[in-house]
Amino acid sequence: WCKPLAAALQLRRQFFETVIDKACTHYLACVACNTAAHQATSRAQLGLNSVKLGDNCAVVDVNVNVNLLHHPIEEFFMDINGKVFIVTGGASGLGEGTARMLAAKGGKVVIADMQADKGEAVAKEIGGAFVKCDVTSEADGQAVVAKAVSMGKLMGLVNCAGIATGEKTVGKNGAHNFEGFKKTVTINLIGSFNMIRLAAEAMCKNEPEATMERGCLISTASVAAFDGQIGQAAYSASKGGIVGMTLPIARDLARNGIRNMTIAPGIMGTPMMFGMAQDVQDALAAAVPFPSRLGTPQDYAKLALHIFENDLLNGETIRLDGAIRLAPK
Repeated sequence: WCKPLAAALQLRRQFFETVIDKACTHYLACVACNTAAHQATSRAQLGLNSVKLGDNCAVVDVNVNVNLLHHPIEEFFMDINGKVFIVTGGASGLGEGTARMLAAKGGKVVIADMQADKGEAVAKEIGGAFVKCDVTSEADGQAVVAKAVSMGKLMGLVNCAGIATGEKTVGKNGAHNFEGFKKTVTINLIGSFNMIRLAAEAMCKNEPEATMERGCLISTASVAAFDGQIGQAAYSASKGGIVGMTLPIARDLARNGIRNMTIAPGIMGTPMMFGMAQDVQDALAAAVPFPSRLGTPQDYAKLALHIFENDLLNGETIRLDGAIRLAPK
């Protein structure tokens, strides 16, 4: 790789010294290519027959205005306004915070949740729609996607639906409840994949945005995927599965122009957390290196929004945790 890089740097120097002075409207780019004829043709067009190219380097001339070299290139990003987004678990907690922020940016939000009363209330407040949904059900997932597509161009999915459980592999009452383990993995992991596959299928039919993407998928893991504590075997397995499938799904959907990302929150201030005693909340917040506070749904929503708008983010899990690393218990 050194030869193409060295050649590119040399060409860049030659370019600014020679080509710019001639007000040439060609831009040089270094690519891995051994096509001698292409190299000779490109050099001849630019009057640079004396330029020595690397063995693995070719000159590709792209007709662009020379002024682009002196000014920032125009950047494109997903425009939230007017686009449709599905938020599972959107009736409360991280999902609700994300639904509200997307709506505030002009997005049309479909809240998919099992909490009908709360979900309908939030949907009404933000001008969105509510669909009662068990994320582990194919029929429910299809109904959510159908509703979203009926509202416009489905460009985003945020998977926030999930449950948190705690039980030791072998405790005072014997072995870990097997059905409890399966339920946790089914809802958190399989439910997330169910919604991903159905939303992605619909997104594949979209016309590409200016970024050439057709949609973006975001799932919620946890720092427990990396730092699972005592009693978190089921929960960590379910969240670790989400982390594990992030990259292969991104690779699967790359040819369709669909991105896939995961957020791994740390200790977040959700309704469940705020139901604990204040001293417990304070102790948990103090364990976060900096900032020493509980995360909020708004913190999560801001990161989700950035992921949607930054088209280079793909196939990765981002920890949102204030640098915390969970102790065994």
